[in-house]
Amino acid sequence: MRYETIQELMDKAREAEGKTFGEIDTTGRIKNVRSKGSLGHIIEESHFGYPINSDARPDFEELGIELKVTPFKKNKNGTYSSKERLVLNMIDYHSEHRYSFETSSFLSKATSMLIMLYQYEPEIPMDDYRIYKAFLNEFSEEDLAVMRQDWETIVTKIKNGEAHLISEADTMYLSACTKGANGSIVRTQPFSDEPAKPRAFSLKASYMSGLVRKYLTPELMESIANQGELNEMSIEELLETRLSAHYGKTLIDLCEETKVPYNPRNKAMIPHVMAKLLGVQKTDLSGIEEFAKANIKFKTVAREPDGTIREHMSFGKVDFENLCQSDWEDSDLYDTFAEQKYLFLEFQYDEEYVSKKKRIPRFVGIRLWNMPLETIDGELYEMWSEARKIVREGVELIPMKNRVKNNLPGPKFNRVAHVRSKGADGDDKVRLPDGQWITKQAFWLDRNYIQQILDA
Repeated sequence: MRYETIQELMDKAREAEGKTFGEIDTTGRIKNVRSKGSLGHIIEESHFGYPINSDARPDFEELGIELKVTPFKKNKNGTYSSKERLVLNMIDYHSEHRYSFETSSFLSKATSMLIMLYQYEPEIPMDDYRIYKAFLNEFSEEDLAVMRQDWETIVTKIKNGEAHLISEADTMYLSACTKGANGSIVRTQPFSDEPAKPRAFSLKASYMSGLVRKYLTPELMESIANQGELNEMSIEELLETRLSAHYGKTLIDLCEETKVPYNPRNKAMIPHVMAKLLGVQKTDLSGIEEFAKANIKFKTVAREPDGTIREHMSFGKVDFENLCQSDWEDSDLYDTFAEQKYLFLEFQYDEEYVSKKKRIPRFVGIRLWNMPLETIDGELYEMWSEARKIVREGVELIPMKNRVKNNLPGPKFNRVAHVRSKGADGDDKVRLPDGQWITKQAFWLDRNYIQQILDA
């Protein structure tokens, strides 16, 4: 069937809202669906009435509109988020670098997209999944400005012969995700003999979550950028512009300035202060539009008077079942660093550390960082692999005078990442797969590695 106008297409699309895939399907295809990717075929064939094909041209070619059918999920706290990234098109390393952003393969697929959201519910059959919203997505000028920077970041790596070093965490909204049935599949690249994993342009799951919330909830995301600013500078430069005037001020000064009560025991205090300094009403940095879309998490770092860092930095509790059962690229730890950026909020003490003596740090800088792919697939993988091997074989628990040691990879393992305890006390324990009990453990980055990042 041919659709002559956008209005005609959208009227047809909205007829699917509220219907299940079982109700929409007219061919019986739903009975043979084995993967969620086939759900889009049901919409194409049964709802819009056009044959399924793998043509690179837009699905509704006469209107220049691409169809995307994608899942969202309802979180435990009642909010909505995208279940996954939105994959667009494969990157041809040998041709993409010849394009401009305006003529890129990404924009040719994504300028106008008819997006249909359905709710993913693991406990029900796929034919009961329901379409909740259909909308025409056209990127805002601000989002396109960020995506232009993302596209240039990806293409620069290709031009530098570094397609094999591309990581999803390199970019903000638009990423280059791996594609292939397994990690052994590789492609050639034009400026290096090093093979590279096949990758596709995609919109990050965090960016898609922003769209989901925009269309399914009345929640309004606050932006730190004024109109046109992201055409002139990157998100990191914008953050620097907003916050640099406050460098050198003590944390108490910042609390007084923002009218946030000073309470060092309150973990929400610093993000609340930073949100105020950035000019938004949110009390959490994750509620800022640019942070949410780019999957930016913040971490506070404290330097000693001589610039060194005294504490290692934790990155989430160890889920021992996930550790044992997941492959590397499906693991929680891989996701933590392969897909996320971190905003380090840098503070420094003027006084030397003395046990139990309170010190007030000064705010001295920021650093927006993501772990390089060489480190992810190098030292981070080595630590994870060693931890998995030990847990599968059975962790050795060695009672000492006032604690219990274990043989999980510790701070001396590779000077980048390690496992160590992060329980409220010695009785805050979890059960290991072999039935033993161990104090809750977390993955940590080494303090010297953090210092190298900040000093670079």
